[in-house]
Amino acid sequence: MAVAAQPLLASALLALLLAAVSAADTKNNPADELVSLINSNRTASKASNLVDNQGLGCIALQYIKAYKGQCDQVGGNKKPVDSSFIDTFAPNCGVQAASLAKITGRLLACQPSYPPPAQAFDMLIADERSLQVLHSKNHTEVGAAVTGTSGGGPYFWCVLFSNGKPNSSFTVEGGVPKTAHPGCFSGNNDECSGAISTGVSAWTLVSATLFALAGAFTL
Repeated sequence: MAVAAQPLLASALLALLLAAVSAADTKNNPADELVSLINSNRTASKASNLVDNQGLGCIALQYIKAYKGQCDQVGGNKKPVDSSFIDTFAPNCGVQAASLAKITGRLLACQPSYPPPAQAFDMLIADERSLQVLHSKNHTEVGAAVTGTSGGGPYFWCVLFSNGKPNSSFTVEGGVPKTAHPGCFSGNNDECSGAISTGVSAWTLVSATLFALAGAFTL
């Protein structure tokens, strides 16, 4: 019976391994999850799907960093000057200045504890004005970012929209944005940095499953 049970146990553990790998692919970057929520909401409202631009996502992270962890500066008319995009944000990301396009919308939220993407979406879309920004027909691209401050709170979420041309706007030198940790941004297939706690790492589950799988064949 023990021998017969080994294939079944191995199959179950293998299924867990595949599920863990899938989690690693889809849930390690909350900024990508936020973009998915944005596009789902737009298409449900008959608006177009937006291109997730890694250069714009990196600039969204730089936009957050301009607040220097000061939550009370979020809201109203307090925001980085437009010249920051070409003078600071683009160089810090390795985005070619000539490829910068018009920013057609901005959404920013901050709170002391970490809000997961779905909660962040509700925070960002909190009134009629932000809903109009979300559904605007002027957008063609989107970039999102999230980061904590000094390894903890407060936590900032930022979404930037643009009317740039896909594959030619916010172009990154060498195809890979400069390292911008702590924090993470959408569009670059990167895992979020350790500044944001998103639970047990999927790769921790992978390692544990592989260990258990090896054990199953030695029973």
